[in-house]
Amino acid sequence: MNFESCFQLGYILKTHGLKGELVLVIDADNPQEYSELESVFVEINKKLVPFFMERFQLNGAKAISKFEEIDSIEQAKGFKGAKLYLPLDFLPELEGGYYFHELIGFKVIDSNEGELGVISGVFDSGSQDLMAMQYQAKEVLIPLTDEVVTKVDKIAKTIYTTLPNGLLDIYLLDDAD
Repeated sequence: MNFESCFQLGYILKTHGLKGELVLVIDADNPQEYSELESVFVEINKKLVPFFMERFQLNGAKAISKFEEIDSIEQAKGFKGAKLYLPLDFLPELEGGYYFHELIGFKVIDSNEGELGVISGVFDSGSQDLMAMQYQAKEVLIPLTDEVVTKVDKIAKTIYTTLPNGLLDIYLLDDAD
C-alpha cells in the first residue's frame, strides 16, 4: 500500500492504560462512518504499516483502540503522534461534492482568462483551502472557495473558476520588479 492510494484518517493522540491501548483521533466530517473499523495503516518511518485491531471503541471524534501484538504501554508509547491511513475506497460516497485528492489533474477554466492549467495539488493552509497549478511557468495558488470555484465537473475533469481581479498578475510579476 502506498500513500497515493490512501487518505489520512487521523492520528494517534496518546496511550491509554497499561496494556497497549491507544487513543486515536478520527479527523473526518462524520467519524461515525468509521465505527466498524477493523484495521488501519500506521505511518512508521515514512512507510505504511498495517495493523489489525482487537478492539475499537469510538466516542465522538476519538476512539480507544487496541492493536494486535501491542500489549504494553512501552510498546504503545512509540505510536504517539503517528498518522493513520485507510485506502481511498474506504471514503464514503459524496452527494454532489468532491474530495481534494480527486481534483489533482483536473483542468482549470476561468470565466475571464479561459483555460489556465492543470491542478497539481490541493492544500489546507489553515484559513482556507488552496489549489496549486502551473501557469506560465509559475506556481499559482487558487482559493478553493464557492466564490472562486463556480463548478466542478468530475466527468470532464474540469474546474470552472472566476478568479479575483489581479490574482494571476501577482504570480506573474517579475521578482526584480
